[in-house]
Amino acid sequence: MGIKAKTPNEIRKEGIEILSRELGPIEMVRFLQQYDIGEGDYTKERHKWLRKNSGKDIKEELKKLKK
Repeated sequence: MGIKAKTPNEIRKEGIEILSRELGPIEMVRFLQQYDIGEGDYTKERHKWLRKNSGKDIKEELKKLKK
């Protein structure tokens, strides 16, 4: 007697049912929204953002914000 592996759709459906039952529909949606895949390449974009400002630039901006 072997164990039948579930398909990705079966796992997804069962997971949604469990989340909905345990958290309720509103909290289930809020939980799932935390795992939005998004788009783009965060690493490449991050390097672009960091290149724009030197440590000195950031320090000056912080001084301005404190005033």
